[in-house]
Amino acid sequence: MSIPSLEALRADFEEAGQGHVFRHWAELEPSQQRTLERQLRAVDLALVARHGALLQSSDAAAASNLAPPDFFPLNRSAEQEAQARQAAALGANLLAAGKIGFVLVAGGQGSRLGFDGPKGAFEIGPVTNKSLFAWHAARIQAASYRYGFDPLWFVMTSEANDDETRAFFEAQDYFGLSKQNLFFFTQDMLPALDANGRILLASKHELFLAPDGHGGTLAALSASGALEVMAEEGIEQLSYFQVDSPLTRPADPLFIGLHAEAGAQMSSKVVPKRDAHEKVGVLGLVDGKLGCIEYSDLTDDLRHARNEATGELLFNAGNIAAHMIRRDFIESLASGGALDLPWHIARKSIPSIDAAGAPTQVDGVKFETFVFDALARTRSSVVLEVERAQEFSPVKNAEGSDSPETARADLTRIGAELMAGHPDWNAADFTAIEIDPRVAETPEEFRTTAAHGRKVNGGIVFEPDQEGPVAG
Repeated sequence: MSIPSLEALRADFEEAGQGHVFRHWAELEPSQQRTLERQLRAVDLALVARHGALLQSSDAAAASNLAPPDFFPLNRSAEQEAQARQAAALGANLLAAGKIGFVLVAGGQGSRLGFDGPKGAFEIGPVTNKSLFAWHAARIQAASYRYGFDPLWFVMTSEANDDETRAFFEAQDYFGLSKQNLFFFTQDMLPALDANGRILLASKHELFLAPDGHGGTLAALSASGALEVMAEEGIEQLSYFQVDSPLTRPADPLFIGLHAEAGAQMSSKVVPKRDAHEKVGVLGLVDGKLGCIEYSDLTDDLRHARNEATGELLFNAGNIAAHMIRRDFIESLASGGALDLPWHIARKSIPSIDAAGAPTQVDGVKFETFVFDALARTRSSVVLEVERAQEFSPVKNAEGSDSPETARADLTRIGAELMAGHPDWNAADFTAIEIDPRVAETPEEFRTTAAHGRKVNGGIVFEPDQEGPVAG
């Protein structure tokens, strides 16, 4: 298929009411013209028109019927404990058979943390400053040692951080994993619009582009060829997780087993909310379909409503963005056009330029899709409640809650719990503790494997002595 000429491209934008993007063309250097032309050719004008129409329509009415989901609880009956043991054994077998692939969403930058680079490169280890990427890699590698499989890791970046992310992995020698088993792919970038639906320019030769949200992971897996690679390698299930939390457990046999046992297409982990006012989305039924209910969509009465039997919050299933997804579920969505997830509007003050090309701030709009909206397309889904203290400590804010300080404290606390009862080590002797997941993830493993620790500035770190299985 021939590529439309520059004149044809310009005519298309004029016809769409977006001709202003060429306003400064004559002022640009040839290299700048090439940059702008490349960006414009990637724009889906039909999608831009849809987004513009969304801005002109009134906000959708809130769902009229909200209900909490069924979930597999933390506090289990004897029957549920037996089911958990059976499911964990199934999950372990699926891991050992190489049926599980790992998908990390890492398209963000660390700007909110005052860090110039991919968020996954942010250093979070309480003793060694191990990066978020390194923690995730260690957990995947630990699982490969324990269950005896060769892990395939799919890392979704964005245009803003793809080169830096790849370079960081290379500089770290891929964290001990095989380069051949890593698959990098990028999510789409979309133009931001002003309140009238006009494309915003970041400069005279660049559009203001923003990632299409974590829901874009599914479309990007399809478009990048990652699903074909998974099929060729025999991967049937994907463990989906985001880069923010170093406590995330991507290779959880219980979660994998419950999901597979139920024949679920997409499943989710949740944690109990801290309190009724924690501003976090909760999983629930929205007009009878599973989804994520935003904090703002719950009335004050629903936020405080309690389960009469347990006394817990009725809407208590805090979403931590950890999912199991069947590969063929994504394939079916792609072939049926159902990867076109609902668009969510994020209104922001956006740096742009005015008609004269001078820098300004504009009340603009970014458009995102959310991966949890795919839950409404499932026939079967499992919701597993897990312990927040063990599995969720996101790094989102520079200080305060959900910050590097709280994540480091949680890693130290977990290290102390692993050391408890060890005859040679007392957690109270150290200001910070860091235990690499490849060494131990349970107190039993720590007692049998952690003979040598390295003291650093009042803290202590336990790392693998050599490549290969450390914990049995």
